[in-house]
Amino acid sequence: MTQVEAPTWTPMTADERAQFDRDGFLVVPGVLSESEIEVARTAVLGAFERAGQPGGHGLGSTGALHQLSAVTSLPELAFLLDHPVAFRYIWSLLGWNVHVYHSHIDVHPQIHEKQKDWWHWHQDGGRQNREIETDPRPTLSVKLAYWLSDVSETGRGNFTVLPGSHKTNWLPGPPNRGTPWPQPEGALQITANPGDLVVFDRRLWHARSDNYSEVTRVGAFFGYTYRWIAGRDEVADLPNTPEWAGFNDVQKQLLGHCPQGDGSGDHAWGHYPETTPLYGALKERGLLDSSIPALIP
Repeated sequence: MTQVEAPTWTPMTADERAQFDRDGFLVVPGVLSESEIEVARTAVLGAFERAGQPGGHGLGSTGALHQLSAVTSLPELAFLLDHPVAFRYIWSLLGWNVHVYHSHIDVHPQIHEKQKDWWHWHQDGGRQNREIETDPRPTLSVKLAYWLSDVSETGRGNFTVLPGSHKTNWLPGPPNRGTPWPQPEGALQITANPGDLVVFDRRLWHARSDNYSEVTRVGAFFGYTYRWIAGRDEVADLPNTPEWAGFNDVQKQLLGHCPQGDGSGDHAWGHYPETTPLYGALKERGLLDSSIPALIP
């Protein structure tokens, strides 16, 4: 399954790289076309409708959907894995030896009752933030957040971040998540239009805010990391699905299915770039750049 539209691959700019290093995130407007928004939004809202029906996956206590393994759940979203305008940030920052380790779709309709105070602030990566001893900890992964609804005003369940916090291992907070506590000083609710993208370092301290507006919040999220880090998504059975034949080789790599090199089984370590589809795609386009460690040919 290829992209709905396929612009030329280009690397992120030096200014974007400097801003990302400073703030820990980028807001990129107009990444998806109207047709791409429609394809993705229709698929995600379809999953939301099915989840709420008898025998469906079920919705959360506020009627929201948070469904993991985005492409396994909705093969129609495969074009978001390597959408050239968005994916450029992944290979520019992490290189070619990557896969999607964690993805999800989210639908958050209006909440009608005030929710109990809860400290949602976190860094992605789970145990990585407990078990890696460096300060600051390494990036390890970068996430793409595609917005499929209008969050151009605050109060719509906006993605909330603390700019520059990706180089801070600990964020002062309450003694437990259920204790009322003020938001971190400098917290920013990101506003975005449908089709906009947020790219963020997994270390960025962030939180989801509650949606009390009449606008349903809809998004799709893809976290990329090195192939030598285990994935959380359920993708093992994807090659047995009818849709698999329609995925391109880079998409298959990103979904955890890649040639085995010489058969030794350590392909995820990147010892065999020649058999790694993304390496080949970048080489073919002349985008392997020896000045960037992750893109050294």
